[in-house]
Amino acid sequence: MAERDEKVAETLGLDRAARRHFNWVAYALLLAVVVAGGWYWLTRADAERGVEYVTAEATVGGFVVTVDATGTVEPTNLVEISSELSGTLDAVNVDFNDTVEVGTVLATLDTTQLEAQLAVSKAQLDAAEARIAMVQAGLDDAKQKFEAARDLEARGITPRQMFFTQEAAYIRARAEMESALADKALSEANLDLQQAILDKACICSPIRGIVLDRAADPGQIVASSLSAPILFTVAEDLSQMDLQVDIDEADIGRIAVGNTATFTVDAYDDRRFPATVTEVRFAPQTVEGVVTYKAILTVDNSALLLRPGMTATAEISVAEIEDALVVPNAALRYAPPREPGDTQTDDDRSGLLGMLMPERPQEDVEGDVRTVWVMRDGEPEEIPVVTGDSDGSVTEVVGGELRSGDLVITDRVDG
Repeated sequence: MAERDEKVAETLGLDRAARRHFNWVAYALLLAVVVAGGWYWLTRADAERGVEYVTAEATVGGFVVTVDATGTVEPTNLVEISSELSGTLDAVNVDFNDTVEVGTVLATLDTTQLEAQLAVSKAQLDAAEARIAMVQAGLDDAKQKFEAARDLEARGITPRQMFFTQEAAYIRARAEMESALADKALSEANLDLQQAILDKACICSPIRGIVLDRAADPGQIVASSLSAPILFTVAEDLSQMDLQVDIDEADIGRIAVGNTATFTVDAYDDRRFPATVTEVRFAPQTVEGVVTYKAILTVDNSALLLRPGMTATAEISVAEIEDALVVPNAALRYAPPREPGDTQTDDDRSGLLGMLMPERPQEDVEGDVRTVWVMRDGEPEEIPVVTGDSDGSVTEVVGGELRSGDLVITDRVDG
């Protein structure tokens, strides 16, 4: 073949360099013919084997659109109890899971010093009352002498100077009475203060509920400060609980008060608990750049199966679609493989590399305008559709040429 190419080159009058270039061109043309022949044989074999399509029927039906969220089960009202006083715990009267009422004594501090201070205040009050009695006697005497001096002075019997003396003594007696009364009021206030301090030595429950946590033991020293230690945690009525979930910012616009939901917890995998959204908070929470919003759901826990702190996965119903034309989501994802001769985009592989490397899977198209492939007269046909809500497995079709009963293609099986 090389000799024949040389003779052709000599016939054309080419020199040696031109002959070498001519040989390379001839080899390239031959390789192109072989590749084209192989490609034709492969596509012909595929055509002879045939293609089968997996289809599903477009139907009229309904579904519920849900938003997934995770969170924890928490008591409706949770109270953390500390001590307002510093001292030593003399007794602890409750333990974990104990039921308490309003005013139940959870623990008491050692009150020896407080009782002594209360006794001092009582003694001061007694002294103030005794002083009032003494001052009252002096006031009565000064009043009588002042009135007698006033009568004598009016008749001109007593010198005017004596009248002024008795008047001054009466004024002083009244002032002493006012001072004694003030001392009594101060003593009473001190007594009330010491009694209030003594009452705070009793660490009592402010609500009716169940003791969830206890961090107190007899003999423990309690230091009251701005960050006083939590001694008891009491939950109010566990028959009503809250489910606090984090809603992604992309979904928060669909969540509203009154939405119903169901959720599961790890302790009861096969059971779904009902809940209702009662609050959607405006304050955002940002963790590692992810923005979420807190939603509160009310849960009926009459059976006391749920416990505080349980992790829950909730599905919140945000829309209910009825009597809509629906197709499987697989039909919206399906796209036929490219045939030989199709126009290639910048991202597509072409040529021999495209024959050897598999094509990347198609991704969902964002937006409402989509396409589906439908079997018409035994041949696939592409139809544009307008989609609505989806529950993750099927999607509502709100516009386009698709009709109920059409067979949409969800997959392709090469024979």
